[in-house]
Amino acid sequence: MKITILSAAYPLRGGIAHFAGLLFKELAKKHSLEVITFKRQYPSFLFPGKTQLELGDDVEIIPTKIEMDSINPFNWVKIGRKIKRETPDLLIIKHWMPFFAPIYGTIARIVSKNGKTKIAVICHNIIPHEKKPGDRVFTKYFFNSVEYFITMSKSVQNDLLSLYPKAKQRLLFHPVYSNFGNSVSKDVARKKLELKSDKILLFFGFIREYKGLDVLLEAIALIKDKMDFTLVIAGEFYSNKEKYISLIQHLELENYVKIFSDFIPTKEVKYYFSASNVVVLPYKSATQSGIVQIANNFDIPMISTNVGGLGEVIESGKTGYLVEKENPEQLAEAIIKYFSENKEAEFVENIKNEAAKYSWSEFVTGMMELVETKQK
Repeated sequence: MKITILSAAYPLRGGIAHFAGLLFKELAKKHSLEVITFKRQYPSFLFPGKTQLELGDDVEIIPTKIEMDSINPFNWVKIGRKIKRETPDLLIIKHWMPFFAPIYGTIARIVSKNGKTKIAVICHNIIPHEKKPGDRVFTKYFFNSVEYFITMSKSVQNDLLSLYPKAKQRLLFHPVYSNFGNSVSKDVARKKLELKSDKILLFFGFIREYKGLDVLLEAIALIKDKMDFTLVIAGEFYSNKEKYISLIQHLELENYVKIFSDFIPTKEVKYYFSASNVVVLPYKSATQSGIVQIANNFDIPMISTNVGGLGEVIESGKTGYLVEKENPEQLAEAIIKYFSENKEAEFVENIKNEAAKYSWSEFVTGMMELVETKQK
């Protein structure tokens, strides 16, 4: 099959780009592929990070055409006409926020006129965490031109069906991020990161308000006199950094927290997970989280709030613990229980036994079964 993918992809950074790279590798085993990514993903004034690119000797490179401009409608028409002429059998579009719906909707409408190309969208989110006016209008503009939908959590599936009750869709869980290399020993990782404690909690990824870092800080303030630990905060701040620094100072947590506030390059990710005993996801809202599938890749248990699709992939009492959102007391209790009952080895073994469920081959097989099914 001849397939075109539209997505953030190499040399762009972040989870969406990593996902596109791993999807490319799996599909390329059987299909002919073209990946088109952004030459301008966001206008600079809308991007809170330091750079939109991830470059370096250890970055896994996939062949991409760097052509899309998110804010130039003439560019959208040009790309749509190009794909229409090339008549791929399948156009796969990665969707994660309504900002990109106008470009994707315009391209999809043009491509659909060739009468041959099937159009499928992989939905990371449908209704975004940080809502803005026009989100639903833009999303429906795009989705009205899509034939097939892949969702990766029941909450996203429910959001889709609330808009399109008869959508041709399938729920396929987010596969593991297997592009960060192999684990290293805890001793090696902790030496690399200059960590001294025997108990390391990890909060990883871009720091946004909905991810609940403030709740986690309140939770560890409740246990700081009960056990020795270090909370590692690793990721670039996309919300007010000073708010969290002030909270750390107010709660007198300076000796319990170590912050790595830059974007973590691909080659460095393994050290943060390998150094950790547990990953903590205190999200206030979620659909699914790529962080879960990085943790699963490194066999690291998780303590998470039970929001969105997180409870679908973290089995409480088996691969981690689930707690109520915005409940620092319950989160603190789960952390204490995890360490006091020495759950790490048991949970790690359970995660290894669950690995096949989140393979890329399973994901791609399910997606292709959907788009190749003859509709009645």
